[in-house]
Amino acid sequence: MNRNELNRSRQTLEAKQAELSSVLRRRDDIAIEKSADAIDEVQRAAERELAIRNLDRESRLLRNVRAAIRRIDEGNYGVCAHCDEPISPKRLAAVPWASMCIRCQEAFDRHQATDEEVFEDLLVTAA
Repeated sequence: MNRNELNRSRQTLEAKQAELSSVLRRRDDIAIEKSADAIDEVQRAAERELAIRNLDRESRLLRNVRAAIRRIDEGNYGVCAHCDEPISPKRLAAVPWASMCIRCQEAFDRHQATDEEVFEDLLVTAA
């Protein structure tokens, strides 16, 4: 990658970091509120669970964005963390925080899905 591409990537990543940081500061949605109505409590619990999942997803994305900025600083941005091959410029344009090439990411996702299925099977068996 040339210096201009790195600068554009850094600007994109820093903008995403600022956006996520501001979103993660607002945590009012996860506050526990009691209600006399059981249906309201169930609805609030469901809304709170959704808000927690969103915060978790956004926190994970923020960690990935910060890691990508560190890779730029260290000089290994755009190189797959698994196979050390260059990550496609198209992939980096779409997902600037990508740490793996598409082939390694797909293999990782397949492995993770298999692990989740095994875990779910264990939970069903345990119940």
